[in-house]
Amino acid sequence: MIKTLCLDFGNTRLKAAIFENELLVAEEALTDDSNATIEQLLAKYGPQKTILSSVIKHNPEAEQILGARGSFHKLSHLTKVNFTIPIGKPETVGADRLALVAAAVHFFPGKNNLVIGLGSCITYNFINQYHVFLGGGISPGMEMRFKSMNEHTALLPLVQKDWNFPIIGYDTKTNLQSGVIAGITHEIAGFIEFYAEKYGNFNVVLTGGDAGYFARQLKYKIFADLNFLFKGLYALSETNTH
Repeated sequence: MIKTLCLDFGNTRLKAAIFENELLVAEEALTDDSNATIEQLLAKYGPQKTILSSVIKHNPEAEQILGARGSFHKLSHLTKVNFTIPIGKPETVGADRLALVAAAVHFFPGKNNLVIGLGSCITYNFINQYHVFLGGGISPGMEMRFKSMNEHTALLPLVQKDWNFPIIGYDTKTNLQSGVIAGITHEIAGFIEFYAEKYGNFNVVLTGGDAGYFARQLKYKIFADLNFLFKGLYALSETNTH
């Protein structure tokens, strides 16, 4: 049995997932990317392969530790992928987006795919049926929107998400919740409608911690998969580690 450790270092959270062959069997949040944390992960799971997706300035020694303990790959524009990127500077594409696109092509080949990642930012990633990653869009994520309104105004408070918010807010807190959460819902719906009108044979994947909630609010057939990025990392690990 081959064990593969997939690491996702995002702007807000550091996460890890372990695969046994193709099956995701465990995942956990990391407190940091220190040498001790990486060593503990390796000791706990004993993976033969590891792959890292990072969009932050992470601890550089983490890569050395991973590389010394088995087959290691750091996701970058040099990674062998199952799609093409027709842009002048592929190195500017975030590692997290590369993983999401790889997962779309792996699980839904031959289709036009829109993968929407709900993280610190919301990313819209479009891959056509010929497996060409055409790009998409990036907008502020939920926490960023709440924090922005608090930090850039004198009186608006910092509020937390609450799925029971009223569409018509009745005080400052519920107005902010409605504006952010309902606003994201309509934003996602608008992007889906744009791509649906332009492309046939159309598939939508929603991923990230809040994917389940937003998928239920939309009228389209949507595949909600909280672990889609990890599955993309696993697929890339198979072709980039030996």
